[in-house]
Formats: sequence, C-alpha cells, structure tokens
Amino acid sequence: MDKLKIAGGYPLQGTIRVSGAKNSAVALIPATILADSPVTIEGLPDISDVSILKDLLEEIGGKVSFGGEEMIVDPSSMISMPLPNGNVKKLRASYYLMGAMLGRFKKAVIGLPGGCYLGPRPIDQHIKGFEALGARVTNEQGAIYLRADELRGARIYLDVVSVGATINIMLAAVRAKGRTIIENAAKEPEIIDVATLLTNMGAKIKGAGTDVIRIEGVDYLSGCRHTIIPDRIEAGTFMIMAAAVGDGILIDNVIPQHLESLIAKLREMGVNIETRDDQVYIPRSDYLKAVDVKTLVYPGFATDLQQPFTSLLTKVTGASVVTDTIYSARFKHIDELRRMNASIKVEGRSAIVNGPVRLQGAKVKASDLRAGAALIVAGLMAEGVTEITGVEHIDRGYSQIVDKLSDLGATIWREEMSEEEVRQLKNT
Repeated sequence: MDKLKIAGGYPLQGTIRVSGAKNSAVALIPATILADSPVTIEGLPDISDVSILKDLLEEIGGKVSFGGEEMIVDPSSMISMPLPNGNVKKLRASYYLMGAMLGRFKKAVIGLPGGCYLGPRPIDQHIKGFEALGARVTNEQGAIYLRADELRGARIYLDVVSVGATINIMLAAVRAKGRTIIENAAKEPEIIDVATLLTNMGAKIKGAGTDVIRIEGVDYLSGCRHTIIPDRIEAGTFMIMAAAVGDGILIDNVIPQHLESLIAKLREMGVNIETRDDQVYIPRSDYLKAVDVKTLVYPGFATDLQQPFTSLLTKVTGASVVTDTIYSARFKHIDELRRMNASIKVEGRSAIVNGPVRLQGAKVKASDLRAGAALIVAGLMAEGVTEITGVEHIDRGYSQIVDKLSDLGATIWREEMSEEEVRQLKNT
C-alpha cells in the first residue's frame, strides 16, 4: 500500500489537463455488454475503477484491450456468468452490470456493490425499474438475482432523482420490447454521455438530460466508436486547487457549462475565472470571502465537490456553512482537516467553517474518494509536510494525480508504506 506526501505552502502555476469522466466511464464500460460487435471508447481515465471493470468484462468472456486511454471491447463471446463476489465488491458502479446483463441476457447474478461508504445508498429504485420491465429480482446470500422471460417497456417514475437508477434502467430498457418512459430522471451530463454511446450503437433514446427519458426498444445493438466527456468533478477539483494555491493555472479539456454552479460560487467568494470553449483560466486569488454552499442534484452544486471545497473555505475570511443534502455521511474529512488546524464544526448535515486559518501538515487518512481530494487540496495549502493514507480511494477517481500536480510545481510524491504502518492503518 502507498501513502501520499505533500510539502505544501507553495504556489502552483501552469497548465493541467482533465481526464475522461470517471462517472461516465463506470457506466459506459458495462454498456458495451449490450452490443453484438466490438465497441471502442476513447479518452478513458487511467484509474482503478476502469481496470476493475475491464477485469469483470473479461470474467464473463469479453475480449478487452486497454491502453493509451482507449478501450476496445469485443462482447460477442460474453456469457451471463454469475458475479456474486470478488471485483464487484470493489466499486459502487458494479451495479451497472445488472442493467446491462439483464438487457442482453435477460438474467444476471451480481454481488451487492462496494465503493466508498457515504451513508445509505439503496438500490431500491434500480430494482423498481427492473421489476417494472418484467424482471424477477431476489436477494439471495448477498447477491442480486435478476431473471426475466422477456423485458417489456414500461412507464417508470423514480421516487427520488437517482443517476445510478436512471442509467441502469436505460441499460435494461434499450433492448426491451416496446416503449419505456423514465419520469423524474436524473439530468447529469454523464447520463447524456451514456445515452450518446447507446444511440451510436443503435438505441432509440430521446430526452436524456431532461427529467423525462423515452426509449424505444430495439432487437440489436452494434459496435461503435465513442469519445468520453471530460470529468467535471476532476475539473472542479483543479479549479478549487487553483483558487487555493494557484498563481495562474489553465485547466484544459473542460466543458464549462457542466460546472456553472461551482463557477458561480467561486466568483461569489472573489475568484476571478476566465472561461473559454474547452478551458478555464484562474489567476492568483489574494482575498476570498466566506460563502454558503448547499449540495443539490445536477445542475446544483455537486456533492462530489463539497469535500474539496470545504478545504478551500479554511482559507477565506469569515464563517461559511456547507450543507450536504445528498449524502448524510459525507463529512468524514472534517476530523482530518481538524488535525491540520482547521476550525470546523459539524451540525447534522451542515459543517460550519471559520477562516482564515493556517493549515499545518499532519498525518491524515482518506476515508473515501472525494475526502482524499479534500486532503490533497489541504496538503497543498498547509505549511510543512502532509502524509495521506487511504490512497487507494484517490486512485479510484483521479488519473495520474501526482504527475499532474508535479507538472504545476507541487512537491508531491508517493511512498510505499511499511508493514507496521499497514498494520496500524488497518487497526484504526
């Protein structure tokens, strides 16, 4: 196991490029199961979630090659092999295998998903959609069994707006008989990205990106070539870093429209931002004022950016209130920031951040992916050396983060943990 070390307190400058969207990649790769000939996805991020999904496709008989950000999947020899344990436990998005395998094979056995623990994240809306399409769904010994004689289109109203359920139902419905209508659908750009891939494969989908999606089922989907969208969460994390410690940073491969809520909030606190077609430039920010933030479903402020944004708020003047309406357990980074001298108090679903304070380097632990990003932002701001364990969470969502930040002038490096350090970490 590795740990990250950061010698902070120094300004960063230069150009940093955003990788392909993690939250698209983890749905696009399972979607290739639905095709009857090879699918090529370009621009994939080099992250552990992508590698795990590659292995899972190979477990069910797919022929997969991945290199240079391009994955080629030949699904023609895939079979509906049960996947109750193993790699499916390593990431939350393994549940997309349910919709894709159900859509193609009319059956699937998938273990309950893993990934970061952010509080209760039930898959009841996914199951509701599958059952509406005609599937029988049971939970047997910790795995979800899905069986259908045939899938038929249906009108499905999601009780809560769910990105995962919206995509999963889409995956199952594109090869169902008849029309499916998903109401109260999520609107995230990643849903449009998945719909674009499926449409290029021959699916008939209208309304992706709105709250009503209409799907006409087809019998056959063919291979295609698809380029993934840029990762808006990685881009947002880099924008937060630029506001925190930048001395002029150009962020390349960005769709600014996907980040309007973050851009508005950064400008409100005093950050100068110049947006271009596919770039964002942020000059040095000297004086920043407190702002309040509430996470909401897209196009609101993304919950995935709440944690790194909280680190930035330790620098601003005044008291800021951060409220997360999406995930109840998304404040695990707060205790770690306190170790670094942050003045933050948690009250229910809100955190009150008082600033400015001078963060101090410390030994901290990333409890989940975006908490890891928050600690990197804090480490770049802090005086002295910050040591971050739990790096495996960061590797799930940030491609080549050490190299990218080093190119900006950051003093950041990885070290292998000793056996004693690993034992201590497992006991905490």
